[in-house]
Amino acid sequence: MKQLTSTAWIADFLASDPPRSKSLVMTIFGDAIAPHGGTIWLGSLIELLAPFGVNDRLLRTSVFRLAQEGWLVANRDGRRSSYAILPQALPRFERANRRIYAPLTAHWDGNWTLVLSGAGSIDAPERALLRKEMLWEGYAMIAPGMFGHPASNAGVLEELLARVGVKDKLFVCRASALPGVSSRPLQDLVREGWDLSGVVQGYRHFIERFAPLLDLLKSDDSLAPEQAFVIRTLLVHAYRRVQLHDPMLPIELLPDPWPGSSAYELARAVYARTYTGAETHIMDTLRREDDGAPQADAGFFQRFGGLADGGAQGASQNGSPGPQ
Repeated sequence: MKQLTSTAWIADFLASDPPRSKSLVMTIFGDAIAPHGGTIWLGSLIELLAPFGVNDRLLRTSVFRLAQEGWLVANRDGRRSSYAILPQALPRFERANRRIYAPLTAHWDGNWTLVLSGAGSIDAPERALLRKEMLWEGYAMIAPGMFGHPASNAGVLEELLARVGVKDKLFVCRASALPGVSSRPLQDLVREGWDLSGVVQGYRHFIERFAPLLDLLKSDDSLAPEQAFVIRTLLVHAYRRVQLHDPMLPIELLPDPWPGSSAYELARAVYARTYTGAETHIMDTLRREDDGAPQADAGFFQRFGGLADGGAQGASQNGSPGPQ
């Protein structure tokens, strides 16, 4: 049987599951551009997207739409254009990064965070936007006008409600079972509030696609920088697609075994073996148009619980520096 190569794996992945250009641009901005200051010249972005089969026209359409949607802002310098993450969108990128790169360590203290709207307190457009944002953040609609989550982050919730414009129109509280009165455990709300079957299937599919790649990387460490960048990007893109549908429940309330834990460790292992080569490609591309493009910031090296060990390994393989 012919041995699989990284080039063949990339080609097969792009042929069988080609990423949508706009979504791929979002992945690259969050994973690769944000740590380097959040700004990139259009020519450099075109170069980064080329290995994925995204042509100039598709890319221009994608960044234009992302600018319209409030994710990016365009700037011109003579005949050149650059794109940057809109400052107002930074909290959303940071929140997505916490979901993707942070270890799965949330534990349940027996409480739920409930968000309630009184009768007529918000109008129909606010209600629709609130529902979209709350579900994206992992909340479930427990009852009409009531959202709940057993591991809520107060800061994230406050930012979300302020962005939607309903911060002073809703009731937010923490609730726990009343001893001697409650007849059903609060754990039952998980089964009623979330159907995790699609998330489970998504994580299993991710493992099926990327486990053979990890075996390949363990046996062949000769990745070119561009290949490392493509693999790292496809990894984060595929993992992010599952994460968007994961409500990020506490460990105690998840099915056992939970495939999300295995998927996270797999993503961490592949990222550790590709990130330094990818950084070489990113920096070479950025500095062809901007001599002052910064190295990745300190927060980058905290991803997946810390990249120092992987960085030392990658530096010896690819000749690229570790944290600056």
